[in-house]
Amino acid sequence: MRPHPFVRSTALLLPLLSVPAIAVAQTPAWPDRPIRVIIPWAPGGSTDIVTRILGADLSKRLKQQVVIENRAGAGAIVGMEFAAGLPPDGHNYMLTSTGYGFLINKAKVDLVESFAPVAMIGTSDSALVVHPSLPVRSVKDLIALAKKRPGSIVYSSSGVGGFPHMSTELFKLMTGTDMLHVPFKGGGPAIADTAAGNTQIHLGSLPTIYGQVKAGRLRIIATGGLKRNPAFPELPTISESGVPGYQSYIWFGLFAPRATPPALVSQMHAAIGAALATPETAGRLEEQGVQLSPMSTADFAKLMVAETAKWAKVIQAAKITGE
Repeated sequence: MRPHPFVRSTALLLPLLSVPAIAVAQTPAWPDRPIRVIIPWAPGGSTDIVTRILGADLSKRLKQQVVIENRAGAGAIVGMEFAAGLPPDGHNYMLTSTGYGFLINKAKVDLVESFAPVAMIGTSDSALVVHPSLPVRSVKDLIALAKKRPGSIVYSSSGVGGFPHMSTELFKLMTGTDMLHVPFKGGGPAIADTAAGNTQIHLGSLPTIYGQVKAGRLRIIATGGLKRNPAFPELPTISESGVPGYQSYIWFGLFAPRATPPALVSQMHAAIGAALATPETAGRLEEQGVQLSPMSTADFAKLMVAETAKWAKVIQAAKITGE
């Protein structure tokens, strides 16, 4: 007997009707394996410190290990190129900070074009520190000495285009001074060199310099915000110390390879937001001088465009060239 047409059509539809249910059941929850975070700077710098504090929270929150990998070199270009080429599957990220070596060295990657902005973590003022052997105790002292001995004062940086490099070049432009630049592969090695007395000044982020200042190996003489920093309220700003309008702060942000699905970017953004709202994690970051600045991914993207344009002007004005 031939089956009824309705029975026949129903039998044909059953496999099709079951496909969505099977597909949903087979879609893995995110994240289903360890999260990889690339830091394009050397260990010991401010970005490394911030990433490891945040990574510890995310490992517990996401119930997956957060694997942090430092890939320093060429003003963060080495790490950026590596991170941009990772699979855009929601398990690969880059946490970086103010650094524009890619503009100077004409890299294959661009912070705005090659990555999807995920989350803004926070900012930190710059801080100007000197080795105790340098006979300066104020910004005015430093300017006077630099003008008296042009090219003889040596400053360290995390690399060409890195935050300390850009901050010091801006300082030089605004003060009409000339100081010799010695780049390293990250803020950690740079500040260690200044603490050892091989270089004499460093204009970097508070998280990087905090330990060396606390240990008495370096003397902090000013901070780089427009207002005095809450962590060092007794210290004047560079702006109020004879360089009106000077401002230099470092930002910390998480990025994903450009083609990462927006839904996965949103989930990681939410996880970061929850971490920053936790008193323990927020407190640890704030102890390092980081001022938390959570914002939407859209606003973070706009900030990156503005920051890139700002520092591109400094690069042009200071005639900064690649290594």
